[in-house]
Amino acid sequence: MELEPELMLQEARESVEAAQSYRRELSQRLQGLREARRQIKESASQTRDVLKQHFNDLKGTLAKLLDERLVTLLQEVDTIEQETIKPLDDCQKLIEHGVNTAEDLVQEGELAIRGGIGEQNEKLWSFTKKASHIQLDSLPEVPLLVDVPCLSAQLDDSILNIVKDHIFKHGTVASRPPVQIEELIEKPGGIIVRWCKVDDDFTAQDYRLQFRKCTSNHFEDVYVGSETEFIVLHIDPNVDYQFRVCARGDGRQEWSPWSVPQIGHSTLVPHEWTAGFEGYSLSSRRNIALRNDAESSGVLYSSAPTYFCGQTLTFRVETVGQPDRRDSIGVCAEKQNGYDSLQRDQAVCISTNGAVFVNGKEMTNQLPAVTSGSTVTFDVEAVTLGSTNNNEGGNFKLR
Repeated sequence: MELEPELMLQEARESVEAAQSYRRELSQRLQGLREARRQIKESASQTRDVLKQHFNDLKGTLAKLLDERLVTLLQEVDTIEQETIKPLDDCQKLIEHGVNTAEDLVQEGELAIRGGIGEQNEKLWSFTKKASHIQLDSLPEVPLLVDVPCLSAQLDDSILNIVKDHIFKHGTVASRPPVQIEELIEKPGGIIVRWCKVDDDFTAQDYRLQFRKCTSNHFEDVYVGSETEFIVLHIDPNVDYQFRVCARGDGRQEWSPWSVPQIGHSTLVPHEWTAGFEGYSLSSRRNIALRNDAESSGVLYSSAPTYFCGQTLTFRVETVGQPDRRDSIGVCAEKQNGYDSLQRDQAVCISTNGAVFVNGKEMTNQLPAVTSGSTVTFDVEAVTLGSTNNNEGGNFKLR
């Protein structure tokens, strides 16, 4: 009987903890619902703004194109009118000149005739002589109306049906983008972004990946191509970045809507070589080393032990000089000064001729020689040896 109150108290505590956990889970789901609601509302508002702006731009462009076409046609009418009116104007001037000449001749002749034959004989002779020099039977040719241009405009109303069909099919509203970011994997100084197609009816030709710091307002292109993953380099550690991707359909020029932005970061600092080593010159980011003419020799180590089990480390050889049997690329358990090569204990390396050394011993397997453009990649994994003793910890080694 004495234990019942304690059991009840324990049961009550467990119920309170379960209720608190349940409340936390429900609160997280409410937060998820709020974020989902916000995404719908914000994307709908942005879509409305995009549609309004696009169709306003289309209306302005169409009005401009129609005005330009109208001006062109009116100019054609003006050109035809001016070119065909000019011969008529010339003919009219010629006829008017003839009419004036004829009127003058009629007036002069009537005066000469009224004067009789006697004393006015000289005026009559002068008029007769003048009239004989004027070709009173020569009439200018006036074109027939069927030979004169009669302007008209041929306007086909079928363009309205064509435009109407295109307008009714122009633009679509999608409830979700055809591609989404699937995974963000942190790497030393970088993030691997993987995406996938979520619309089975969409055939992607190219993908376009953008990223930005969460504190920035501007996305920048980082990849365009047909692959579905890309490693974004020069990532500052412990800084949040936003990533988004879109796709271009097969045979299309326009890009699809952007995917839902995903936030990622890397806690792994980028690999850098140790600065100040006399035998090597380093790039500005200290991730590229070039052997110089200094007399000192030795092993160039990374500035910090940033390579861990489960990661992939790749070296790329850009140029190759005079080879040396001690030249090698590799990884080691710890930094040890005084050695002129990684062909030593607690190190795995590959020499320039392709020989593999483990703990200073040359293995029987032979790899291709290291040349310009070669890449050497190391994978490290833990291998369990025998049974595990919980009292002594795991018995394993690195491979």
